[in-house]
Parts: sequence; C-alpha cells; structure tokens
Amino acid sequence: MIDQSETRFPLTPNASPLPASERADKLVSPGFGRVFTDHMAIARWSDEKGWHDMQIVARGPVQMDPAAAVLHYAQEIFEGLKAYRLEDGGVGLFRPEENAKRFRRSARRMAMPELPEELFLASCRELSLVERDWIPEGEGGALYLRPFMFASEVFLGVKPSAEYLYIVLASSVGAYFKGGAPSVSLWVSQEYTRAAPGGTGDAKCGGNYAASLVAQAEAIRQGCDQVVFLDAAERRWVEELGGMNIFFVFDDGSMLTPPLTGTILPGITRDSILRLARDQGITVREERYGIDQWEADAHSGRLREAFACGTAAVVTPIGKVSSPQGSFSIGNGGPGERTIALRDTLVNLQRGRTEDPYGWLERIDA
Repeated sequence: MIDQSETRFPLTPNASPLPASERADKLVSPGFGRVFTDHMAIARWSDEKGWHDMQIVARGPVQMDPAAAVLHYAQEIFEGLKAYRLEDGGVGLFRPEENAKRFRRSARRMAMPELPEELFLASCRELSLVERDWIPEGEGGALYLRPFMFASEVFLGVKPSAEYLYIVLASSVGAYFKGGAPSVSLWVSQEYTRAAPGGTGDAKCGGNYAASLVAQAEAIRQGCDQVVFLDAAERRWVEELGGMNIFFVFDDGSMLTPPLTGTILPGITRDSILRLARDQGITVREERYGIDQWEADAHSGRLREAFACGTAAVVTPIGKVSSPQGSFSIGNGGPGERTIALRDTLVNLQRGRTEDPYGWLERIDA
C-alpha cells in the first residue's frame, strides 16, 4: 500500500468499493474501456491558486454547469497509458514520463495550463497502486489510465478558461480489438481528413477524435475495422489511422513510417518501435508514403507487412486495405514475421519479462 504521508495525492477511500467477488467477475473478460475501478485522481487549477486540491477519491459523476467552457469551446486534452502486472507480481508503468511531456505539449497547443510532469506522474503512480487489484491476469490484461483535463470555468465567451479540472480514470482492459482476428482491415477515407498543417493534429485533444468518427463510421459500413487518413492538402499521403500510427515493412528488410510534420500524433509506441528497430540494425525511414505507392508495392510484393501501433492496441497487423476504387491485401493478409517480432519485444519490455536496456519500464511498487 501507499504511505499516505509521502503521497502528492492523498487518498479518501471509496466508502462502498465493489466487492472482490464482483470485481473478479468483471476481470474475466473486461473488454476495453467499459470496466472502471473504485477511485479516480483529481486536481484543480485556477488563475488565483494555480494547481491545488490534489487527491484520490471515489470515482463518480462530475458536477458541471451547463455554461462550463469545455461544453462550448472544447478546451480538452487527454492521455492514455497502462499499468502492467509484472512477471513477479509487481506493478509497472511504461515510459510514463513521455506521456507527461506530451500532456504538457497538448496543453500548450490548446491554451491550457501545463500540468507539471511530477504531478502527472504522481497521479498515475498513486492511482495505479491504489487500484492494483483491478489489473486483470492473463495475456493482454492491464490497467488503462486515462488522464484528462478540461475547461471548467462558467462563462460564455471565446477565450482561454480561468479554471480547469484534471482527472485520472483507471479502467481494467483486455485486448483492444474484439474477436482475436489475426489482422485488421482499413478503409481509406477520401472525403474526410483528420488534420491540416497548423491545426491540432499533433495534440492529443478530443476534437481530433470527434472529427474522425464520421470517417470511422464509414469504414464500419464498408466492412472494415479502422479508417486510415490521407493528408489534407493533396489527399495522397498516408498519415495515420483514427487513433494509431502506421508502419510499413519492405522486402529488403527496411521499414517506413510517415514523418511527424505537425499533422500526426507523436505516438509513444511509435517512438519505441523506431528505437527498437534501429537498435536491431533495421533501416527505418521517416518519409511520406502515398496511397498509390502503397497499393503498387502491395501488388508487386515489395511491401511485405504493415502494422498499426498505439497504447491501446500495442502492435496490430494490417491485412487488407479498401477504398471506393477497390481493395488490396498485404502479404499473406495476416501478421508478418517482423510485426510479430517487434510486438513480442515491446510487450516483453512492458511486462518486465526481459532485460530493459532503455530504462523504459518504471516499477512503481518498490
């Protein structure tokens, strides 16, 4: 348990926690994002006080005035990371300092106060330890943490809010994609784009995801699992999926991923894969890749594999790509050797199964 004399987020225990037997039932097959724990971390910010009122309390509804700024002007950002059950039963976070840095960058872009990294990290560490019994056992199980911040000042007027509420939710999760499919299928959005130069594409804000939902719904109607977006200017260059970065693997062993030019979210899983691949001697290029090139390389066999990556889904093979012009498959339509190897390396690091030469895994129960 946490020594509350040393915590930055003092705990007020939930007076009615879910009974252990009911919690165990929920953890058998939690899915993703639907099973929530007993507590949440909160903090507040105001022009007068700065950051204050840090605590861990019972998870419950947030009281909000209908004139709260977030409901009208969408000042909101969030993050996503996981607490893992380690091989020896301990608890660890994977590169949480990178989430803390990205949260600050997102806040800066959205004209919001920057949460100090030490407070971000303390909220995630302490909530994870309070809720460690909610981490599911078995392959793929984790405690998904959702830190988020929104404008809570009550006013109508286009300006940055003078008050904000920061919250961290914890959710017991299993696999992101249902059904255990060996790969996912993509729909190429040609009518909608995710982000434009100078916009908020590299910030993790809710508006980016709201803008992607109509295209994702179109993908589902077309029988695909996910949407993939092209650039806003030429409608040619592959950028990212609705919520994941993308990699391509070629017949010469090299890899490619679209460059971070301000319209793509700088994924922490993306960065980890870049580092792992390069340290294994793999040539990885950060270059633009056209949808026409993608189809031609898939047909010729030059492109052997493609995969999406992100915190929620980790590494997910891409098997088929469709658009109004037709469809094409990648490789054998299932996971390739490089995709599997990189995923296994990453997962083993996240769960403390192998030596960590990077210092990426932070054990938080020591």
